[in-house]
Amino acid sequence: MKYQPTVNTCRIPYIYYHSTGTPIITRSGDGRALTYRYLHSMNEAAPRILIVEDEALIAAEIEMTLVRMGYRIAGKVRNGDLALDLLASSNPDLALLDINIKGSRSGIDLANIIRQKYDYPFVFLTAFADRETLSKVKDTLPYGYVVKPFNDNDLLSAIELALHKYATEQGPLLPSREIINQRLSSSLTPREYEVLLLLHEGLSYREAAERLHLGLNTIKTHQKALFAKIGITSRHQLARWAKSAS
Repeated sequence: MKYQPTVNTCRIPYIYYHSTGTPIITRSGDGRALTYRYLHSMNEAAPRILIVEDEALIAAEIEMTLVRMGYRIAGKVRNGDLALDLLASSNPDLALLDINIKGSRSGIDLANIIRQKYDYPFVFLTAFADRETLSKVKDTLPYGYVVKPFNDNDLLSAIELALHKYATEQGPLLPSREIINQRLSSSLTPREYEVLLLLHEGLSYREAAERLHLGLNTIKTHQKALFAKIGITSRHQLARWAKSAS
């Protein structure tokens, strides 16, 4: 089953929202003008993604999607054995690993090598979600898992969450709300600070909602408000901001 990117073919206004609620792509009403709002601006070092995928069409579509959203491509390879060299030489910020890839090394083998020898997060791509596969995957402690077919939002959400989770593992704790508010023109509310802590911890919106006993839309509303006050637009930027705030 193949990765199928979301496509808009209608001559009507179009807005594609990232999981953070930020509009990424807009199309004008006449269907001609197309404007991209990148997740990562030209002023910051965009994350470098390594793509390990043996289906050429899927790999190409993933690459186009990531570049369109402002990521950089660290490398792209279709064979598990050939991927071994790129694991070290490409120095990526994150690796996308197809589990059942050509060659003597599977995506799971590559994940174990990354865990043992290198220091960056990885997200699995697979068409299989059976119990045996999931059991093997869990042993590698992945930062994400995306089941094919998936759309742009599934892929980008998994990458952003993985990058953020990894960054929080490396970074210090956030300061208190009082200290943070001294640096902001508009103060965070107690609830916004609670949401901030959970997002910084790496929880998904649904997990944060369950932890605080709130609705999913309420969490997203708080997230939009606190991101606006802090001056960021993505969870990857949140990790960078957290390091500077600590």
